[in-house]
Amino acid sequence: MRSLLRSFLAALCILPVIPLHAQEGEARLIGNARQLIYEGRRSGEGYFHPDGNLLIFQSEREEGNPFYQMYLLDLLSGESARVSPGAGKTTCGFFQPGTSRVLFSSTHHDPAAAEKQRAELEFRASGKQRRYAWDYDAAMDIFSSQQDGAQIARLTDAAGYDAEASFSPDGKQIVFCSLRAAYDHALAPEEQARLEKDPASFGDIYIMDADGGNVRRLTTAPGYDGGPFFSPDGQRIVWRRFDASGMNADVFTMKTDGSDVRRLTDFKAMSWAPYFHPSGQYVIFTTNKLGFENFELYLVDAAGEHEPVRATFTDGFDGLPVFSPDGKRLCWTSNRTTDKKSQLFLAEWNHEAALNALADAPRREEQGATIKVIEQRMAEMKQELAELKNRGIVVGTIEQLIESRTLTAAIAANELRTLVAWLADPAHEGRMTGTPGAAASADFIASYLAGLGLKPLGKDFFHPFEFDAGVKLIPDKNRLQITSDGSQPSTLNSQLQQDFRPIPFSDSGEAEGEVVFAGYGLSVPDDGKGGLYNSYDGLDVKDKIVLILRYVPEAVDAKRRAQLNRYAGLRYKAMMARERGAKAVL
Repeated sequence: MRSLLRSFLAALCILPVIPLHAQEGEARLIGNARQLIYEGRRSGEGYFHPDGNLLIFQSEREEGNPFYQMYLLDLLSGESARVSPGAGKTTCGFFQPGTSRVLFSSTHHDPAAAEKQRAELEFRASGKQRRYAWDYDAAMDIFSSQQDGAQIARLTDAAGYDAEASFSPDGKQIVFCSLRAAYDHALAPEEQARLEKDPASFGDIYIMDADGGNVRRLTTAPGYDGGPFFSPDGQRIVWRRFDASGMNADVFTMKTDGSDVRRLTDFKAMSWAPYFHPSGQYVIFTTNKLGFENFELYLVDAAGEHEPVRATFTDGFDGLPVFSPDGKRLCWTSNRTTDKKSQLFLAEWNHEAALNALADAPRREEQGATIKVIEQRMAEMKQELAELKNRGIVVGTIEQLIESRTLTAAIAANELRTLVAWLADPAHEGRMTGTPGAAASADFIASYLAGLGLKPLGKDFFHPFEFDAGVKLIPDKNRLQITSDGSQPSTLNSQLQQDFRPIPFSDSGEAEGEVVFAGYGLSVPDDGKGGLYNSYDGLDVKDKIVLILRYVPEAVDAKRRAQLNRYAGLRYKAMMARERGAKAVL
């Protein structure tokens, strides 16, 4: 009782202050929000026991280990105890229904675990800081144990990261994320480069029996699929899928065999950590729709038919939400603490208000409806144009077309919306030059213009042109060698990307010659006001290699700097050197 009293008094002393406007916004769905965990550097990702009286969560609090370990919290007594081994990194705990066992992922078996702990402690002791980022440790595997940490059993041993696991409602199956597809075959060079740059892109959803057997892969789409949970009836899986860029994610559901994939959100943002309400009627999730530094909780109906509804209104991080088994409480991770470190929070949840808010939310357009509308409109316009021609009417301008139709000259919002939506559809890949998306958009625009009766200047609306789609470095062919002819001749072979880097607009070829320094390499014409500046006065650079500085001189006033900046582009400087006969530019 004394320890509980101390905890309660400590909570009163450092209870976080939530701005009034945030309280008012959150009061619709959330009541009596309070910080649940105070011990340790930070905590998060808590999941309820089926009886609602225990919570399994991760926290950084072990002496000598800076990484998360897994703990159980008794919500009735307030006592907590570690369940994971205490070494390495641990994450993603979950209770197995109908048993006294728990699930978590850990690297405690990794021979390098202790060294990784020491390295992280030394980094933090140096005073340096870095943004929190998950490292997808290839030694991460899934384990189960008794709730007191005894009888630990390893469930996965495939090469690569295995984590983010949770049980089905009957406790017979486990759904999880794995990067094993990056380790089960010899990677092509481009795959190896992707693994080094973005290992998460190999993440996919897998399902297995509770004992670790009968593993099946459920997703194969490009991008990181992870954070899966079963629906309350055990018939579907909800998870988040990142696009190929790794910047945006959305919430999806599918059947447990990987079929019937449905997309619930389309925020053009990072929407992740979805979790079903026990009613099965909606999903709560985390998103940075309002800005990268402000993650908030939102709701979306289970079918994704309505626009999502905002649940939290406090600046900072609110994420990783879960409901209690009875659906009356919400637990989530937030940095709305006095020290701005993330900890677990608990609140009362208003289920009826959530249903009402979702019912009042605008309905989303059915997938593909936009394209169908445009195709129908295009067909109608072509038919109208054909009828006009049959009547002998020549349509040469948009105004003539409008006047000859039943439409008015007013801009119609619905027509603009469908046109813009078609051009901005993700399927068109941003219409980057040379991509299929750009070609499809060009065909669409040409058809649209022709449908309006506009005539091209040439035979059609298309005018091909050449462009550089990109450049590629070839390490064994990109080299720079500098030879000194001084009293002690020497030769320096420079390393690509370390000592030098070719400029993208450079030609391919070889150049050898004497190096001449030309200052900033500027050639500014006389403007009649004393603006002349010529770095090449008195220099002969013909058949030589010109060495120049980037930018413009420092010791000039703002007005002069603005004038010089107009001639400071690298392409312009290279052109000035070439016009004077230089072989190359450094």
